[in-house]
Amino acid sequence: MSTNLNQNQNPATDRPALVYLADPMCSWCWGFSPVIEGIAEQYRDNARIRVLAGGLYPGATEPMSNQFKAAVREHWQHVNRRAGQPFDFGFFDRDRFVYDSEPPCRALVTVREHHPDLTLPMLRALHAAFYQENRDITDPAVLREVAAGIGLDRDEFAQAFESDAMRKRAQDDFDLARELGMRGLPTLLGYDQSAIVTITEGYCGLAEVKSDLDKWLAQVA
Repeated sequence: MSTNLNQNQNPATDRPALVYLADPMCSWCWGFSPVIEGIAEQYRDNARIRVLAGGLYPGATEPMSNQFKAAVREHWQHVNRRAGQPFDFGFFDRDRFVYDSEPPCRALVTVREHHPDLTLPMLRALHAAFYQENRDITDPAVLREVAAGIGLDRDEFAQAFESDAMRKRAQDDFDLARELGMRGLPTLLGYDQSAIVTITEGYCGLAEVKSDLDKWLAQVA
């Protein structure tokens, strides 16, 4: 696969693009949610955002071990302290939960491909459902409800979500994220048709992101 973002992802036309690599089951992406929403609002006239599903744990099949639960809990605590995002720690009372991020990533990709303007709202809704409401977003029935919550038709979403085309498109996202050198989530890239640069990798606050983003936009203007 080529790293030609236009070929597969078409993130930019006449404006520079921001390519946001995230996963609905990435706690630091939930922490970053207010930041990316602030960027989308404040820079809507300067750059458009393309969301790429990073694929944190796609295709996992084994239930979470106690060690894995402990590591995830620690991440959640760090995100809560640093970013202030709420969490329902009742999640850790679940038995034999399989942390497979492919279904929610595919749900995100499905919305992006059919209703691109609702991509960020869908990502936020998935994050909130998982982290704040302790809902199982690996369950297609829950994903249908989340999609309905942002105004989509349940049946239409379900038909698209279960299609081979969306399964492949989600896998394309995972492959492209790795080809782009993804080392962690969230990651925000800048793309101006000639070069791809990293704006931020990992969590940071809005002021810091804006500073780096302004410098990049000034360079490509």
